[in-house]
Amino acid sequence: MGRCSAQIEDVTGRTRDSWHGLCPPVAVSILLAALVGPCVLARSEPLSTPTASQSFAPGERYTYSISWLGIPAGTAVMQVTDMPVPPRRPLMRLLTTARSNAFVSIFYPVDNRIESILDVETLTPQRMVFRRREGRRENDFSYTFRHAEGEVVAVKDGVAETLAIPPGTQDAISCLYYLRSLPSLVPGSSLVMNIHHDKKNYKLQVEVEELERVEGPWGSVEAVRVLAVMPFRGIFMNEGNIRVWLTNDIHHIPVMMKAKVIIGSVVARLVGGWKPPSAP
Repeated sequence: MGRCSAQIEDVTGRTRDSWHGLCPPVAVSILLAALVGPCVLARSEPLSTPTASQSFAPGERYTYSISWLGIPAGTAVMQVTDMPVPPRRPLMRLLTTARSNAFVSIFYPVDNRIESILDVETLTPQRMVFRRREGRRENDFSYTFRHAEGEVVAVKDGVAETLAIPPGTQDAISCLYYLRSLPSLVPGSSLVMNIHHDKKNYKLQVEVEELERVEGPWGSVEAVRVLAVMPFRGIFMNEGNIRVWLTNDIHHIPVMMKAKVIIGSVVARLVGGWKPPSAP
């Protein structure tokens, strides 16, 4: 069931015909990188242990239209798959791609691919590979996480370096799935998060703001609005705020993401998706 359905499934299980009207830049990976790292709620009661199978499963696939200043600019796809070869311990592959459309590609082509291998039991990344193609910039990154040793082997364009990392460090993709796995996101709570990005460790504050209704081609859903402040630059991105709207249910599906950039905002909206029948 890893293929994307021809229909859009909303969180109630209903389906609607898919939307093909929007075809929008660039880096949903920037938007996703806002939600990073091992989370510690700044609240008195402890969090329950996150469980990946409660929130997402292999076969999940979501498609986003991305716009900049209201102009369609590209598409992004987030999906979860099984490992091609069964590993010795439970692992999932998290794959995110982001591509600019034909118009934007005339000025600034983007064709990024990020793959993260997630340990299902600990919800920590084991390896991340980032193929970055943005304008004239072409880079290949890989990160092999050795959590027991507190280090990561970071390779950029063939040059390797071993760096220290805090316990439970996430990458720019696995962090979102960790967040989705938390049993509840209560408005007024805050998260202290760690991420390893571009050979550096970052710590940032993420705030759970409010409950809002978000509408899309799949209908209307109650969503939790989460705010994060990026301490590093990304694609088209200056340092600034990012907001993500997650469904207020066990799945915490990202239905919209919005990032402040140097000029205006980049917005990613969920327009198509497939939740595997095995998911709750």
